[in-house]
Amino acid sequence: MGFDRLIFVSGQGATDPATGRLVSDNVEAQTEQCLRNLRAILQAGGSDLQHVLRCGVFLLDMKEFALMNGVYARVFGDHRPARTTIQAAGLPGEGLRVEIDCIAYVP
Repeated sequence: MGFDRLIFVSGQGATDPATGRLVSDNVEAQTEQCLRNLRAILQAGGSDLQHVLRCGVFLLDMKEFALMNGVYARVFGDHRPARTTIQAAGLPGEGLRVEIDCIAYVP
């Protein structure tokens, strides 16, 4: 969804768009795929991860925060968008451990 120069991306899970299947059962691989999915959507809208202003991260288990955060920090590098991370009682999709949404701008 776009508004002026903003792109609002709904929560993305760890489904590989090529196969339609969950990439893995571990939170690190799932986080990586969530961010790949976000990047693909942002690029289609003329933006990219370095233009993300805010992310929402939904974890099935907050004990996996450090694992998720390691991947998140590596992918975003020096860019640090505002972020809220919560533990969710459940996520849509069998085996899903993390879901990420974002708001970005088009440069």
